Amino acid sequence: MEVEVNLATQPQRGRVLAAWGLIGWRWIWRSPAAAIVPLLQPFFFLYFLHLISSPTYFPLQVAGAMIFSTQNIGSWCLSDSAVFRIELRLQDIFVASPHDKVRYLFGVAFSNMIPALPALVALGIILAIVTPVSLTAWLVIVACILTIWVLYSAIGIAVSSRLRSQREVWPVGNLIFTLLGILSPLYYPLSRLPPVWRELAQVLPATYAALLVQGVLGLEPAAAASLAVDAGLLILSTAVGLVLAWRLYQWRER
Repeated sequence: MEVEVNLATQPQRGRVLAAWGLIGWRWIWRSPAAAIVPLLQPFFFLYFLHLISSPTYFPLQVAGAMIFSTQNIGSWCLSDSAVFRIELRLQDIFVASPHDKVRYLFGVAFSNMIPALPALVALGIILAIVTPVSLTAWLVIVACILTIWVLYSAIGIAVSSRLRSQREVWPVGNLIFTLLGILSPLYYPLSRLPPVWRELAQVLPATYAALLVQGVLGLEPAAAASLAVDAGLLILSTAVGLVLAWRLYQWRER
């Protein structure tokens, strides 16, 4: 039996972000591995890089691990939003509600940021121990992390909206975010890349986030004008990425 509901008479506001935050927290509470894996993954890279590379690169690698951990949130968003849409049909409920797709995107991204916070905090503490970090540098690091978080979460959700099976989530997600993570100079200076790979890396927003962080920390030589250019290119590439993700994102099933 169909029941007609006048949406205009229903509540249009609610603590949606808090609800998504609860989803992220309950994920950790029910499965502590959800917080342990993001914590251990960057440390595996740091451990082996510390063994095979110069110790002078270690502060740069710690800073890069913070951005790398943030990039990984995009892969989790891809997986979660695919489960919500394909298996749980949760996205259909939001489509039928006053909850628009922008708040849905931020909700999924926010819930996946929570498991990554312990890793980001731990890496931030290590960074402060191994190299001096000014207040300005902390502000730049936080701004870069938030920018990468929004962009890569949007990419993950947009890609997931085009998947038709849970079997596609693992290969597609790993392919996209592994390539993005490897090409960006997060654990090494951009100058160490061969010319062809360097040009490819300069297309990615995470590259400019890494250059900004390395520059403000004094880990790589960078003039004020160079940092300003990197900041502008980060904003520009992020804007382009968000527009592409928005066009790719399929909110309603066809």
